[in-house]
Amino acid sequence: MGRPTVVLDCSALGPADAAQVEAIARLCLLAKRRGAALRLADPDELLVELIELAGLAGVLGLEAGGEPEQREDPGRVEEEGDLGDQAP
Repeated sequence: MGRPTVVLDCSALGPADAAQVEAIARLCLLAKRRGAALRLADPDELLVELIELAGLAGVLGLEAGGEPEQREDPGRVEEEGDLGDQAP
């Protein structure tokens, strides 16, 4: 039998903010301590962006643009402009 999964329905949450990200991170930690996984159902785009900015997307199995099996490999950073244009 597989690992149990706790599903958090995000559709009824209010506007996404840092407090929600913290609560979700705490729920994820608690679920892992109990031997379960946490899955977010129907998170809005802003919540996903905030989770990514917090560096928790990998922990929560989230990536903008799809399910884990649809993720793209991270690309390299591309800089624009001439390095000579930098301020001293």
